[in-house]
Amino acid sequence: MENKENKITLDNRHIATKISSIVPLESLDLSKVNNFSDLAKGMSLTSFGGRQLGEAVDVLEAMIKDKDCLKVMTLSGAMTMAKMGLVICDMIENGMIDIIVSTGALMAHGFVESAGMIHYKNPGKFTDEELYKMGYDRVYDTLELEENLDDADAIFRNVLKNMDHNKIFSSHTINRELGRYLIENTKGRGILKSAFEHNIPVFVPAFSDSEFGLNFAMHNRERKMKNLKPLVFDPFIDLEKYTDMVFNAKKMGIFTIGGGVPRNWAQQVGPYLDALRFRFVDKEDPNKYFIKDKTNPYLKKFQYAVRICPEPAHWGGLSGCTYSEGVSWGKFLSKNQGGRYAEVICDATIAWPIIVKAVLERLDKNTIKL
Repeated sequence: MENKENKITLDNRHIATKISSIVPLESLDLSKVNNFSDLAKGMSLTSFGGRQLGEAVDVLEAMIKDKDCLKVMTLSGAMTMAKMGLVICDMIENGMIDIIVSTGALMAHGFVESAGMIHYKNPGKFTDEELYKMGYDRVYDTLELEENLDDADAIFRNVLKNMDHNKIFSSHTINRELGRYLIENTKGRGILKSAFEHNIPVFVPAFSDSEFGLNFAMHNRERKMKNLKPLVFDPFIDLEKYTDMVFNAKKMGIFTIGGGVPRNWAQQVGPYLDALRFRFVDKEDPNKYFIKDKTNPYLKKFQYAVRICPEPAHWGGLSGCTYSEGVSWGKFLSKNQGGRYAEVICDATIAWPIIVKAVLERLDKNTIKL
């Protein structure tokens, strides 16, 4: 006899609440993947890090295609020693960025490569003490010859000597002249060369924390020993030029490798403009502390944002903090306001080339003229 109590019917199922915006996932079918763009599209419908990477391609593509968007790239980590320099050149030369904010070391090591010098694999058979005595500087698995930095210093000094000493210096003006030197004296591609050719300012907020910063300081000591007036460096020239560019932008997007000073310096521009507005335009009227008019020219928040960084949020550092956290600081539009973010928790030397290559394929496929 049939036991009716144990009989399972369709009426016993739990019925899920329907969500109109929910997106079904799909198994990654490699037989349908013919290029990086296809791979990224397929990965965007998977999970975990794969989805992060796929969605990053979508957001970066949208940011580049938005002709009203000012595109900022921030760079940290030893990316040029890690041979990512030409990826940066690709982004510059294909109209993917309008502004670069970087660490000084990243630009200095990139300059070394652009000037024809070489980095090497660490063979792993020498101690760091032995490497030091042999004239090699180690960054994880990569070696920089100390003489490379000496040669770069000699070039830097000559560039400084040919600049107008009556003007006040800043990182972006120095980087521009270094780019000019590369155009006039070297073959091949290079970050500062591409930036010069495409009129992209390269800001280094912590300029003194770099080989070039130390070179500038030594140049000034030399001038003092010769009873010459030291050159004047003002980092606020960079800040105000960057702020002016953002103020005149209709929309903003940011592409970040790592975090650190470049990321924070670039992102703080929204709160800075808001503070300027409150103090000097609205005369600190407490009734105008928050901007209510969304068309106010001092209201500047990033709408598009892509970052690649292996650091998790729970360490509490800026490199790992989410874009959602930045909403609370007034730096980003929330997703409810139209913000589009993608955050890829990964080594940038893995994810970055794939993302850029996929976007380049899409731009070529759609014959986008930038």
